[in-house]
Amino acid sequence: MFSALEIAARNLVQARRRTLLLGLAISLVAMLFLVLRSVSNSVGDRMVESATTLSAGHINVGGFFKPRKKGAAPILSDRQGIIDFVKAKVPEAVSVIDRGRSWGKIISPTASINAGISGIIFDEEKRFFNSLRLAPENEYVKDAKTNSFGNFDDLKQENTILLFAGQAKKLEVRVGDTVTLVTEATGGESNTVDLRVAAIASDIGFMSNFSVFVQRKTVTELNSNGENVTGVVMVYLDSHRDSQKVMERLYKDFKDAKYEMMEHDPKPFFAKFEKVMAEDWLGQKLDLTVWSDEISFVMWVTTALDFVSFFVVGILGLIIAGGIMNAMWMNVRERTKEIGTLRAMGAQKGFIVRVFMFESILLGLFASSIGAFIAAAGLMILNSLKLPITSDGIRLFLMANTISINVNFSQIIQTLIVFSFITGLASLYPALKAAKLRPVEALMQTK
Repeated sequence: MFSALEIAARNLVQARRRTLLLGLAISLVAMLFLVLRSVSNSVGDRMVESATTLSAGHINVGGFFKPRKKGAAPILSDRQGIIDFVKAKVPEAVSVIDRGRSWGKIISPTASINAGISGIIFDEEKRFFNSLRLAPENEYVKDAKTNSFGNFDDLKQENTILLFAGQAKKLEVRVGDTVTLVTEATGGESNTVDLRVAAIASDIGFMSNFSVFVQRKTVTELNSNGENVTGVVMVYLDSHRDSQKVMERLYKDFKDAKYEMMEHDPKPFFAKFEKVMAEDWLGQKLDLTVWSDEISFVMWVTTALDFVSFFVVGILGLIIAGGIMNAMWMNVRERTKEIGTLRAMGAQKGFIVRVFMFESILLGLFASSIGAFIAAAGLMILNSLKLPITSDGIRLFLMANTISINVNFSQIIQTLIVFSFITGLASLYPALKAAKLRPVEALMQTK
């Protein structure tokens, strides 16, 4: 084994020019692969953060109430009973909160936007406010001369609203200004309320363009609901990766307790209205989802990134594999005498195969290590600069306002393994052909 490694390493050093050219190609593709994977994972992480901050828990107990066959409201009619049940059945939950749900139009003196309205209880939303950052005025006011941040604590006051920087920019409002919220109640009538902008937070990806936050009492009054009515009970765990397993267990617990349940449908609640209104039942049914279900309409972003990264790297990988295979064929031809000598000295076929494969694997390992190191260092430097993203399209795609691409150690290891495997596989056929050379024929071919 060590003899084969030593010979392989010496062969790489001896063929310096070829090694450098192939190594450069492998390094560049490894850099691209790591960057694309890091971008995809960073967008995925921000999706989780954005979803579980703005619109969903790791597990969500929502539902619909049908007072008539063609009507449906996204509400839970037994708020406290469901919260108590969830806390008893999911003791590992870090927190269990509830939020009112509604949809409406936010109107300022100069513009209006449509948004999902979440009604919160301030003292229960420590996790939410810890995830937010108050936005300075220069994030939403052009040529701002002051930096009035507002105060999250002001949201404890009645008739207040939390906006995000992108929304404030469209509405052309600042902290302290008044906006009008218009919603449609369960009965179909429109209700309005004037709200003071208590705080403006920095955007959390593009999903913050569609969410505003008010007191739960405000949503309850606008929807003409009782105090024991809410929109969704949200469960947070230590890790979002446990969501599916816990959700399935909780679903069974609800069914065993004789709650009326909807079949699990991995879609956000607002995409289920048409289906629910067409169903022939009345009263309350619960609907359980996990965080990814509630943002399934934007999960295509990470799917597209993964597809692009694997497609691009796959094409380049094939090109590299072809180059390595060609280089190995050249090695076989150039080192026919060496192969014949080794075979004449008693080297087995497996030893010859290992020499050629180790040569390629070492090349792939060292070249991809250099490429991964350069990519990781470059991304860390880029992150430290905190460069703002001025393009709305790029900001929408990356779900961030500044360039921030995280590189995990596991991604670096994955890059090394992938490229070592590709280079080793590419050399397998030439190595097998080299091993089949008979010693006498190999020595004669060099004359």
